[in-house]
Amino acid sequence: MDAKIHNRISVELSDELNFPAGMKLMHAWQSGDVSAAERLKAILDKTIAGYYDELFSSPAPVDQVHACGPVDLLTLTVMFRLYGTTTEMFYKQDAQRFIRSSLMMQRLMGMQKQYISWPVYGFTAEALGQTMIYSEQYSPGTDPDDLLYNRDNWHEVKTPNLDSGIPQLLDQYVDCFHRLTGQQPVLHLSAPYSLAADTFGQEAIINALKHEPDFVNQFLDLLADRVLQPWMDRFFRRYPEGWVELSDASGSPFFIGPQNCRDIAIRSSQRLKAASPWGDRVYDANYRGDYVTCAERPDQSRSRRRGRQVAAAETMSLQALFDAKNSVCPDYVIRLAEDRVPVEFYETKAIDTRKPLFIGIGATQIDRNSIADLTLQKQETRTFTRDYVETIKRVAIKIAEMGYEPRQPPWPGNIYFEDISAESSFELIQIIIDTVRNTGGFSLRTR
Repeated sequence: MDAKIHNRISVELSDELNFPAGMKLMHAWQSGDVSAAERLKAILDKTIAGYYDELFSSPAPVDQVHACGPVDLLTLTVMFRLYGTTTEMFYKQDAQRFIRSSLMMQRLMGMQKQYISWPVYGFTAEALGQTMIYSEQYSPGTDPDDLLYNRDNWHEVKTPNLDSGIPQLLDQYVDCFHRLTGQQPVLHLSAPYSLAADTFGQEAIINALKHEPDFVNQFLDLLADRVLQPWMDRFFRRYPEGWVELSDASGSPFFIGPQNCRDIAIRSSQRLKAASPWGDRVYDANYRGDYVTCAERPDQSRSRRRGRQVAAAETMSLQALFDAKNSVCPDYVIRLAEDRVPVEFYETKAIDTRKPLFIGIGATQIDRNSIADLTLQKQETRTFTRDYVETIKRVAIKIAEMGYEPRQPPWPGNIYFEDISAESSFELIQIIIDTVRNTGGFSLRTR
């Protein structure tokens, strides 16, 4: 820790600001330890006041694999339990408090690469006027019983006021993140298909996929042209070196079938990227369920939110689906937990395409309520994390030898936590982060 910063931090709190002491503090808080809650609140009091801002300005090492991911759901619960801050207050009342508290959660957990996220699906829909549901301490969502669009009014989509409401709030988020970290910000927005699902209805859009695919394509293009493109244009005027991450869980092959994913959901994002001068700074990395290309019969699972999965009668090769996904995530290869395809496939593809590799840790893999044997789970977690880290390092070293020029992001590749909440096992998370920090370093041979 820098001496100047260290001198500003009180002795009684300094230990918890470093790994693994911070993670142990979080585990004690989760277990109901009153003194841990008091210490955590003392740290957050100073964090919110800006006392630790200098801690957030140190860039992550570039010769090290990192563990990172969204922590806003965890931070929301912490803020509610310690301060009584409700969901709407947490996300909307004070952008600086949201960013500072989220960055401190990552610091306490030992994450060196900073990553800020928010309720992307709900916020993008809310900006259009969609009715929302805000609970006390859970992520906000759209109201499925009061949807904004239907078959009669879908063509009335309008560009939201980008100087107020949610767009203005997200401006404040990215401005604060940039000021504190010095990093180029990432604007998170829904991709066209997921935005349609959240404002037209999951069931309704799936039914239209079956019977009116041309209508679905028209609707997605309208959302892209009138909502997403103007929003992105404004963002890139402010941050020409920034990034836009589209999220499209509802458009995943696991939910709507691989052909609909490629020909409808991904097509709309491809069009959005191709039509814009900033298209190479826009990506979508969360299509999941690659295994459906290998399954004889797709599972009949629920969609992201209250919808049904489309049983895909068509067949598509894993390679064809990878190519489609790669077209909208051109800077790195990602394997998410629900892809359920051996990691070796993604390692090969990352090397073949000369791109860094990200490997996701799914929410169920670290869910403390799903652990039957903690001792066994710890052993398995340490083993697969070590294997993942070695795979990411092999890719990084190989593509560097092949001429890849490190680019931030995504170099050199990450272990990516797909979701961390107050119901995650901090013991398992500590093992993952400890393994990444201790085994993730590497060096490149001078060419």
